[in-house]
Amino acid sequence: MNGAVVTLTGLQKAYGGVGAVCGVSLEVGAGEFLTLLGPSGSGKTTTLMMIAGFETPTEGDITIDGRSVVGVSPHRRNIGMVFQNYALFPHLTVADNIGFPLKQRGIGKTERGRMVGQALELVHLPSYGSRYPRQLSGGQQQRVALARAIVFQPRLLLMDEPLGALDKQLRESMQLEMRRLHAELGITFVYVTHDQEEALTMSDRIAVMNEGRIAQLDRPEALYDRPASRFVASFLGESNFLPGIVHGFQGEDIVVAACGGTMVRAVAPGRPAQGDKVLLTMRPERMRFADSAPCQGLNRLAATVTEAVFAGERCRYLLQAPDGTPMVLKEPSGAAIRRRMVGEMTDIAWSAADTVVV
Repeated sequence: MNGAVVTLTGLQKAYGGVGAVCGVSLEVGAGEFLTLLGPSGSGKTTTLMMIAGFETPTEGDITIDGRSVVGVSPHRRNIGMVFQNYALFPHLTVADNIGFPLKQRGIGKTERGRMVGQALELVHLPSYGSRYPRQLSGGQQQRVALARAIVFQPRLLLMDEPLGALDKQLRESMQLEMRRLHAELGITFVYVTHDQEEALTMSDRIAVMNEGRIAQLDRPEALYDRPASRFVASFLGESNFLPGIVHGFQGEDIVVAACGGTMVRAVAPGRPAQGDKVLLTMRPERMRFADSAPCQGLNRLAATVTEAVFAGERCRYLLQAPDGTPMVLKEPSGAAIRRRMVGEMTDIAWSAADTVVV
């Protein structure tokens, strides 16, 4: 199979005059795994439902391989769809559930059986055809739903929170299965989730949505390392925020006066002017205690430990800068790493490359 190209142009959807999707434009490349990520009410599921044909745009266009599908009924778009609740028929066997879309397309019993067998092999359930959904675990039901969505060989697969009902360990296992399946099939995946880790793990690109708009669209690494706004930085993982005023420039970096005059170097996507107010963001896991390793050339800030939480592989510290600004620092836990105590005064350090103006 090869994937379809999906293009959204000025896509809008309003309910009773209230905009749920407000001018979304993007192109999903052939064979790409694109995730729509955002909080509840951000417009991600409504966007997916418009691509599927279950919702009609108020304005804008949707094309699949250059052909507009606005007004085309869902079953004529030849799109695979996987829902969070699986939507399996309880009275049908696994084989009959998977074969249902083939039967609807008039494919004969022999060919249907062959295609169902191939789909079961793809999702690693080759001997489960005679079972009923009630006899399967949640993860197995999800695999059956996937098999049913791909059995008729669509070029586009849409998924709406498909792993939301699974426990953490199974969800992480299924994320890897999704990546494997995507690589094997080579078709285009458009995936909806509010789970940041899920999006980062699986996607080629992520469209972070907020209030019906795309806040930022980029590769997972670029979104995480270079968020374009406070919303993206705070929604995609955990972030520290440090307000300040541009003091000057040092090479490609800007120098910001923060926390009552502490000079902090940062990366700025533009070139703010001296005296401009800016907001810096830094990831907690990229900060460290200054007395734990050499810190020459790094940003430094005095802080007091206000909370210490052991979380297995990491220790999470809540700190307070001299001006009251809260900060979070995460470091690996280990027998040789000294645990910090509440009330301890210390310095924290981090790289200018990990400090971004948002």
